[in-house]
Amino acid sequence: MSLLPRTAEEFSSVDYWERFFRKRGEKAFEWYGDYNSLCGVLHKYIKPRDKVLVVGCGNSELSEQLYDVGYHHLTNIDISETVVSQMKQRNAQRRPDLIFEQVDATQTGYESSSYQAALDKGTLDAMASEEEGALAGRMLTEVVRVLTVGGRYVCVTLAQEHVIKLAVEHFAEAGWAIRIHYLSQQSQDSDSSSFALAVFVLICTKFRQPPPFAVLEMCQGEDGAPYRLASVSELLSAIKERQAYALMLQKLRGGTDTLTTPSLTLCHAATGRPRYTLAVQDSLPSTKVPRANHFAIFIVPQGRESDWLYGSAEGRAQLASSAKFRRLIIVSMHRDQEYEDIQAVQSELSPMVMELAPPGMPDNQQVPFLSVGGDLGWREVVGRGVSEITGEYSVENVRGEDGHLYRRLVFMNNTQLVQSESRLQSTTTSSSAHKKKSKKKSKPPATDAAVSAGKGHTVDRGFLCCTHHEVMVAGLAVLGTEAIKNKDVLVSVLVVGLGGGGLPQFLRDFVPGVRVEVVELDPAVLEVAQTWFGFQTDDRLKVILGDGLEHISTLASQGGHSYDVIMFDVDSKDPTLGMSCPPPAFVETPLLEKVFKLLTPRGVFMLNLVCRDPSLRQSVMERVQAVFPCVFSRPVEGEVNEVLLCCRGGGEGHKPSVVPQELQQAAKSLQAVLRNSSQNAPCTPQIDISAMLKNLRVT
Repeated sequence: MSLLPRTAEEFSSVDYWERFFRKRGEKAFEWYGDYNSLCGVLHKYIKPRDKVLVVGCGNSELSEQLYDVGYHHLTNIDISETVVSQMKQRNAQRRPDLIFEQVDATQTGYESSSYQAALDKGTLDAMASEEEGALAGRMLTEVVRVLTVGGRYVCVTLAQEHVIKLAVEHFAEAGWAIRIHYLSQQSQDSDSSSFALAVFVLICTKFRQPPPFAVLEMCQGEDGAPYRLASVSELLSAIKERQAYALMLQKLRGGTDTLTTPSLTLCHAATGRPRYTLAVQDSLPSTKVPRANHFAIFIVPQGRESDWLYGSAEGRAQLASSAKFRRLIIVSMHRDQEYEDIQAVQSELSPMVMELAPPGMPDNQQVPFLSVGGDLGWREVVGRGVSEITGEYSVENVRGEDGHLYRRLVFMNNTQLVQSESRLQSTTTSSSAHKKKSKKKSKPPATDAAVSAGKGHTVDRGFLCCTHHEVMVAGLAVLGTEAIKNKDVLVSVLVVGLGGGGLPQFLRDFVPGVRVEVVELDPAVLEVAQTWFGFQTDDRLKVILGDGLEHISTLASQGGHSYDVIMFDVDSKDPTLGMSCPPPAFVETPLLEKVFKLLTPRGVFMLNLVCRDPSLRQSVMERVQAVFPCVFSRPVEGEVNEVLLCCRGGGEGHKPSVVPQELQQAAKSLQAVLRNSSQNAPCTPQIDISAMLKNLRVT
């Protein structure tokens, strides 16, 4: 039979505690840990000579054990007559000076400033559930009254949000110094007399005069160095982070759902700033794992944490399957943090990650650290800024797996997603290559806008980092050979979503007959594209700042506008929808009908679709197919992305449903056009059109 309360309100009920102690008898009940787990902190803040008021003592052995090691000035109070009687009888002979009294902690009747310490183990938690904290508030007021200057309130608590907020705000307003120790989890025993939850010790120190600034500190463990927090809200947030960590540990001890990846952030103890993010990936039951391969730690190279293999659930599952361990901890390092070398990182992580081991792992099991190439990788932050729409962003150079340098745009509200990416090349190399191509007069190999960070590198505008961008370029072949080969035929393109500008810039640079309009909602993104990604507008490439949905609706209502190609490459700001690209409003039927209306008879609508929810994807496909007579799908290997090429049809001789042979011929023509257009360009387009169309299928 469980003796724990059924509801939180019972915690502060006199009747509940009377029933509890009568059923429990004289067996000690150790809320939140026993003397051995708490003595390190208690001895630090309570001296043997101190006169101590033990609030809500219950039948815990804590006071008895403190008495036995030299604390002989303990007054134990409890609201239960039963437990006070039991404790008096139990200690009458062995500890005659240990005082037990039936006293209400909210009105003790003791003299003011008569105690040097007040010790509370679980009583605050019990009382805070009654009258929306009014009862606990009265108890804390009484503690403030009976403690002398320099006295300490030492409270062992689970720090539930309403409890710890009440206590911290109460003592902060009184001008007391506040420090909180986060202790290791307590193991849960068979009779439920201890808790498998995070345990905290709150220490509040009374000053004669309030200090000029709030003293709010957090310590990791009983001996951890304190680090200062600026506000009560920051302190409460730090507590919640540690509670989340404790709950994760409890969950991991029982195994995880292999289809999800629990993650947590480890912060630098001195500053509280994030230092590591850990993702816990268990192998699928079908994976054959060697018997000794229980657990391993994989360190992701700096700058690579957004790669599909490390930054997506599907990629991490594949990584764990390849590594062949029961559990793989995938560790990402944070930007703005310094790391000495791989050995230093291993040493720093070892004490923490062992708590994440899978259930049943032998105590003496060696845990390997895995990495790529045995180093930490490389990342250089070259630019920062804040968008009023999307928030803080970072522009950074990283070294890819292929050894090339890449430039990335990452928004801090979703650091696992690379918003835009371009490959960098040496300005010397690009200039030399351009001179070899042609001796004719032409535009300079790189402008100031294209050269970034003054590091001797320029954005390679002929290289598209995203496969879905390559598919979209290859999709121009759907327009037909004549539209591609004839330089006098204008190909009008509308792109919704700029990013770093790589896709529209490629179209402008290498497809001679193209005129590109880009609609971008965020002015900050345009500035980033021009400053860091070599994006340049002219009479063949222009940007309209505004909402893409409104722009399309306006064009459709005005009439007189038509495009051969309309591209949607817009990400969703809400990661909970199951579809991260595009936002749902972009695939609603009324908007799709407006897109259809804006296309020329030969026109094609290209949509980058990223949808992890099968039923949601099916709904999107049905809506698209209801509007467009022929829809091609091109999945992107190793990613969730797929590109939809949606043909309007209706033109004489344009039959998109029977184009495979014609499409291959158009693909060859497009490849030739790109190759020829690069003769006077500073870089060469590096794309295989036929390969991008090879897996195209009619949906």
